[in-house]
Amino acid sequence: MSSRLMQERVAFFTIVRREIRRFMRIWVQTITPPAVNAVLYMLIFGGLIGSRIREMNGVPYMDFIVPGVIMMGIIINSYANVSSSMFSAKMQHFIEELLVAPVSNITILAGFIIGGVARGLAVGTLVTVVAFFFTDLIPVHPVVTISIAILTSIMFSLGGFLNALFATTFDDISIVPNFVLTPLTYFGGIFYSISMLPDFWQIVSKLNPILYMINGFRFGILGSSDIPLWQSYAVILIFIAALGSVCVILLNRGAGIKQ
Repeated sequence: MSSRLMQERVAFFTIVRREIRRFMRIWVQTITPPAVNAVLYMLIFGGLIGSRIREMNGVPYMDFIVPGVIMMGIIINSYANVSSSMFSAKMQHFIEELLVAPVSNITILAGFIIGGVARGLAVGTLVTVVAFFFTDLIPVHPVVTISIAILTSIMFSLGGFLNALFATTFDDISIVPNFVLTPLTYFGGIFYSISMLPDFWQIVSKLNPILYMINGFRFGILGSSDIPLWQSYAVILIFIAALGSVCVILLNRGAGIKQ
């Protein structure tokens, strides 16, 4: 193994280790709240409202909402981990040490992204465990379930990194999750099937990329979806390619970092 490759490897695993330790050190703030929120969603929507709706697309309503609730935890936490961590790196100026080190920007980006994926999947796993208290769902297509979860986590980690590059205050990194991600997630088909909507609103709903992720994940668990599975994969991969390219270009230029 060449010395350059060894440097890249050491740098990558160092960043990943730092990112995981960072959110695990304050797990009460980073991991536990999404599980508590999931319990509330399942009690209120699955238990109280679900007892009246009973079924959605031929499956018990509780089973229908569980994939969406899990995916919501993955999306929000993958995004939040990278956006807050990268912004802190900018404000505390230790990102500059990485930039001047003999390490490629792609390695730096990958380290932050894997950290976001780790937190997203950790939250998703915990919410899944909580869900077993309300339902006994077993994924119909485990490979689809896991791959959609990982790819979605990568996509929103890239989005969080991009947000952090342009953020100048801590308020800037909360705007997107509060005013963009949360509304899109709620309108992404967590609690309802878009087949219930009029034709016009079905078309509008299909402009929401989160709809494809939730339905792809739902297909993996339930075996049914409002969206063809190939479309879910296509949308996620296109966004990953686009966001990843933009992040690398901006990082190479030092956008939001070099003053």
